[in-house]
Amino acid sequence: MSFDSGPLDRYLSAAVGDDPAMSRDLRVAFIESARELADLMRRARCDANWLVAAERLKSLSATFGIIPLIQLAEEAMSGVPGDPVVLREINALVESID
Repeated sequence: MSFDSGPLDRYLSAAVGDDPAMSRDLRVAFIESARELADLMRRARCDANWLVAAERLKSLSATFGIIPLIQLAEEAMSGVPGDPVVLREINALVESID
């Protein structure tokens, strides 16, 4: 799954204007947070931990308007905890944002 960075770029531009350093910092913060949440999902040992990490990923993605990642987080929340397919898709999408 690839990512069209247009919505994220527009969000960052609206949030920080013409400040490329701040825009880059926000993008890096988003990517790091998304990676950490995906890792928490991977390491979840119970359904509740999986669900909480997926809900946090959904919220983070919604904050930045990244609809494909919102959809993957929702898929994780409604699917089987630990689903390796959805985890691969989440990680691939986050990497494509980077």
